[in-house]
Amino acid sequence: MVPIWYAYEPGGLPWILTGADSRKMTLIRAAGRFSLLVQRTDPTVRYVSVEGPVAEVTEGTSTLHREMAGRYLSGETLDRYAAWAEVELADHVVVRMRPERWLTADLGTA
Repeated sequence: MVPIWYAYEPGGLPWILTGADSRKMTLIRAAGRFSLLVQRTDPTVRYVSVEGPVAEVTEGTSTLHREMAGRYLSGETLDRYAAWAEVELADHVVVRMRPERWLTADLGTA
């Protein structure tokens, strides 16, 4: 597994940004599907995984890079990252998944 930022809104399609010619994208294209695992370990272990076929691959945009980064960064850090991504990640594509299987676990009560 490799950590990757993702975006998802309930009822929507989970999506990621990755390099158009990256190993990850090559593997996704070959398989026609991918999975994501979101986990937290503190204060207790909880996770959700989702798996399904690729719904669409579209060109990445500066707006989408900023939207994605906004889930993880804010303020000046977000502004600096968005400016960097616009130049350095211009070759990225958006990969959207059509979820088929969800699996969740909550291993604590906190």
